Amino acid sequence: MKFEQTLGIRLPIIQAPMAGVQGSRLTAAVSNAGGLGSLPCAMLSPGQLQEELSSLSSLTSAPFNLNFFCHKTPERAPAVEQAWRSLLAPYFTLFGIDPETVEEGAQRRPFDHVTADIIESARPAVVSFHFGLPAPDLLARVKGWGSIVLSSATTLVEAQWLIANGADAVIAQGLEAGGHRGHFLSSALAGQRSTKNLVAEIVQATQAPVIAAGGIATPDEAAAMLALGASAVQLGTAYLLCPEANTSDLHRAAIRQYRPQDTALTNVYSGRPARGIITRLMRDLGPLRHDVPAFPLASAAVTALRKAAESQGDHNFSPLWCGEAAPQFDGVSAGEVTRSFARYLS
Repeated sequence: MKFEQTLGIRLPIIQAPMAGVQGSRLTAAVSNAGGLGSLPCAMLSPGQLQEELSSLSSLTSAPFNLNFFCHKTPERAPAVEQAWRSLLAPYFTLFGIDPETVEEGAQRRPFDHVTADIIESARPAVVSFHFGLPAPDLLARVKGWGSIVLSSATTLVEAQWLIANGADAVIAQGLEAGGHRGHFLSSALAGQRSTKNLVAEIVQATQAPVIAAGGIATPDEAAAMLALGASAVQLGTAYLLCPEANTSDLHRAAIRQYRPQDTALTNVYSGRPARGIITRLMRDLGPLRHDVPAFPLASAAVTALRKAAESQGDHNFSPLWCGEAAPQFDGVSAGEVTRSFARYLS
């Protein structure tokens, strides 16, 4: 049986979950076109998650994927956080932000039993994870609903760990991918591989289905990944300029102008490496630093700065997540993007 049939979809195409730039509308559009639409849930409150699930149920009857983070919430380090705010102080002054009004705390929730309680009645066809897998009792709950479990690996060792610990398929996240790196066994970036090399390595060493993710901007590139042995491709940046995406006007404008060499990995926005378009904040502070508060605590102060800058039409303090490959479809519906890729993959 083909992998897409296992997922209950017609096409070997998965839309990458992209927190901050999409909601259920994009998810449903991809699912209705025969791919697997994904909903990023890590930044949703319980109430927001319920609303999105209700919206999904009204927009599609096709299978969809719910995506969650599996990071461990770090202990607060007041001295580190204070030093971080001090480093950002000149920008607070620039935009007239009172540091005392900046909210503290994490802005991304790891998967837990409260979340599981909310989604259990939806019995999603697929549940995917970033940064590993949840605790065994949580994973057992998800698999008990009949959901297929996917998770991201950035190395062969991570892929083997995921398979040994209950993942049904592995998302091979190459170095070209936009957004947060999914590494979880090691924080070192030295061993990260290109999508092509990572897919080939995991396919050769394991028997599990492999989903290629990262730098796939054209149907030809997607077909090449399937030829390497991938069971499906995951597309993210390709959908950023679709009308169903919530990508801001500032973000869209930046994407239209950038070149592959204009992206870099940075941890200054969240405390964890993620690929995005290079901004002033990344240039001024350096894209990767060792004094950033642990993920996701760094994001609170930067979020206040981002909102103030965006209100003045300035994207230089925004996380403009984007992969190395520029999207080839501008203003094209998500359904048509999905079908355009599918014509080359059948």
